Amino acid sequence: QVHLMESGGGLVQAGGSLRLSCAASGNIFSLNTMGWYRQPPGKQRELVADITSGLSTRYAESVKGRFTISRDNAKNTVYLEMNTAKPEDTAVYYCNADVSVLSLDILRSLEIWGQGTLVTVSS
Repeated sequence: QVHLMESGGGLVQAGGSLRLSCAASGNIFSLNTMGWYRQPPGKQRELVADITSGLSTRYAESVKGRFTISRDNAKNTVYLEMNTAKPEDTAVYYCNADVSVLSLDILRSLEIWGQGTLVTVSS
C-alpha cells in the first residue's frame, strides 16, 4: 500500500506564509505527478498546483505568483509554499499523487489522496 502524509497546515494571518509538506511512503515503484488540491467550505475540491516527476508545474490562476510547488524526489515529498495568503485561501488542502506500484510482477498506476490538512487564513 501507499500512503500520503500531509503536514504544515494551521492558522495564518492574511499576508502571511505557510508551508505544506506531503510525504509518500509504501510500496512505491515510481512517483509520477504530485499535486495539491483544496476544498473551501461549502465548495468543490479544486486543483491548486501540481508538479511532474520532470519538475514541470502548473498552477490555478488564483494562486499564481503567490504559491510555489516543489518536490524532493529523493524524499518522495512534495511541498507547497504559500505566500501572501488571503482569506479566500482558507480550505482543507489535500495532497494527491499518481503512483506506480509493482504487484505480482504487474505494474499498476494508482491515484492516492492524503487525509487533508486545514489551512485557515484570518483577515
